[in-house]
Amino acid sequence: MHTLTLAGIAQALAHKCFSAEELTRALLQRISQLDPQLNSFITLSEEQALHQARAADARRAAGEQGLLLGAPLAHKDLFCTRGIRTSCASRMLDNFIAPYDATVVEKLNAAGTVCLGKLNMDEFAMGSASESSYYGPTRNPWDTGRVPGGSSGGSAAAVAARLIPAATGTDTGGSIRQPAALTGLTGLKPTYGRVSRWGMIAYASSLDQGGPIARTAEDCALLLGAMAGFDPRDSTCVDQPVDNYLEALDQPLAGLRIGLPREYFGSGLDSRMADTVMTAVDVLKSLGASIRDISLPSLEHAIPAYYVIAPAEASSNLSRYDGVRFGYRCDSPTDLDDLYLRSRAEGFGAEVRRRIMVGTYALSAGYYDAYYLKAQRIRRLIRDDFVRAFAEVDLILGPTTPGPAWKLGEKNADPVAAYLEDLYTITANLAGIPGLSMPAGFIDGLPVGVQLLAPYFQEARLLNAAHQYQQVTDWHQQAPAGF
Repeated sequence: MHTLTLAGIAQALAHKCFSAEELTRALLQRISQLDPQLNSFITLSEEQALHQARAADARRAAGEQGLLLGAPLAHKDLFCTRGIRTSCASRMLDNFIAPYDATVVEKLNAAGTVCLGKLNMDEFAMGSASESSYYGPTRNPWDTGRVPGGSSGGSAAAVAARLIPAATGTDTGGSIRQPAALTGLTGLKPTYGRVSRWGMIAYASSLDQGGPIARTAEDCALLLGAMAGFDPRDSTCVDQPVDNYLEALDQPLAGLRIGLPREYFGSGLDSRMADTVMTAVDVLKSLGASIRDISLPSLEHAIPAYYVIAPAEASSNLSRYDGVRFGYRCDSPTDLDDLYLRSRAEGFGAEVRRRIMVGTYALSAGYYDAYYLKAQRIRRLIRDDFVRAFAEVDLILGPTTPGPAWKLGEKNADPVAAYLEDLYTITANLAGIPGLSMPAGFIDGLPVGVQLLAPYFQEARLLNAAHQYQQVTDWHQQAPAGF
């Protein structure tokens, strides 16, 4: 059962090959046996999962036939889940039990999914390796001495190891697409505002976006159809009809124009990764797509702009964690200042403290114009680059990451080296456009992915191109040894 994709599970449940409860019990047992090697889960919600599975079986027995009815998954541990700990992988929220469900969780529950638990991540989603978690690093199932990427590394590791067929993630600068690439999965960052952020603990509010991580584009289409839609509780959520993503999957790619930015192929890209991209180009051309050279001239400014804007927003969002209202509180504070200082110093990890300090500095008097305002102007230039590019092409193709997964701890002493891993993904967040990473090969036995970017609200086109690619390749079918 664990080898089935989400779409395969939907078909098996519809044909009564097994029940949702049987599937849930099998996966819970598999998680208990194999996850100690990976540390992908923070919390297992066994009692709730079995309750939801029985409810899904009852709904099927009554004649309901929803595609996600009884389908198991797990949530990145920054989606609030009522009655279950939502920690954001931080000591600060280690004791926080959410009193409500995030909109994404609410929608997936309504569709009949079964939540097996909450997944490990970089603390407050700040990182590219899932090493900054208070609960310890997550390991890549393809090589447990390497990172799975981040910040949605727990989601990616659990899906890649076939512990669950799919998971939710969030993407602030590539945190769905990058771990998907490094673990051989398909990951989708929707357009900003396509999926509600209500109940999703914020890192950088103008960049964060929830989305699915699964093995195939078809599975991502299934999940996005349930997750997307207008939510009046989220002021950044866009009131626009949700496409039928499944219906669009089988459209031919004849006539599709794909742009290849020349800036993607600079000195920072592993030559083997460049070869992987060009191999994917050949496959897409064989399916009827045409390839055009394009330019994204503001790409070189993306990382400095992102690492001013994101920490600035983080410093504002995380100011609420003060030891007074909820979350971690230090022992025996001597006064209010001591309560604030020690609660935050003890409750936040090193990477979170680093980004708060950078963001607070960038927003401080005398530096706002020099840093934050200038970064926002660069953000607009990046957005304009994409608008011009999409006047010529339908999609943009490139590498998701500069190379394969690196060893655990390899970049801990040099945060900038880790930040550079986001080079190809952060522009989509700065511009707010949708992006998808799909498996495209191996380097030194480790999976790598290529990325597709699309104009605003063109997720259906992304999923269509990825699905057609996956019909003639088998990278998405590969599984790590031992899992």
